[in-house]
Amino acid sequence: MANKEALRIAKLGTTSFFKRLGPRKPYAGKVKAVILDWSGTTADAHVLAPAVVFAKVFEKHGVPISMREARLPMGLRKDLHIGKILEIEDVSKRWKQAKGYAPDPEVNGKDVQAMFKDFVPMQLEVLDQYTTLLPGTADAINYLKNNQIKIGSSTGFTKVMVDVLLAAAKKQGYSPDSSVAGDEVPNNMGFRPAPFMLYQNLNNLGVWPIESVIKV
Repeated sequence: MANKEALRIAKLGTTSFFKRLGPRKPYAGKVKAVILDWSGTTADAHVLAPAVVFAKVFEKHGVPISMREARLPMGLRKDLHIGKILEIEDVSKRWKQAKGYAPDPEVNGKDVQAMFKDFVPMQLEVLDQYTTLLPGTADAINYLKNNQIKIGSSTGFTKVMVDVLLAAAKKQGYSPDSSVAGDEVPNNMGFRPAPFMLYQNLNNLGVWPIESVIKV
């Protein structure tokens, strides 16, 4: 009987089948999870950790940048962030003047890779200086957890950097139930605005539908 029904639906075609489903009812259930960022959301109130190091990396490579330029692509995975800085018109001009050729902003290109290779140890060297939680963060997280709301985190930092953040946050009373770094998503898709760090958190937490989740 079930096979006959499946065959009948298949003959209708996908368009006819989905029309038969009718409109989806809006989600009216409780919030099941909150997914938080790190810098500027839960810790490092002024998002200094990455900005300071981006500026130092570009200076090391002979092309100084302003803090405004360092911050412009904030939120991206850090190698992609470097590439976006290279795309800034004024930065590109200064690079060409300093080095004699236009920069390559591609994430796998030699310029981004050379600077990202320097960025990682330089960021790790100072990251623990910028791990102070925003006031009220631990209390807010505990309130959510006490109300059976799961906590996830996503970030443009890599896993080795997130480990530093997690250790420092734990000492201050904050431990997310799930943490996904930019380099922990398959197929190199751990970057914003792609949604896959969020999706990986939901998978880790066992939470659905997506309408039950708040991303901060």
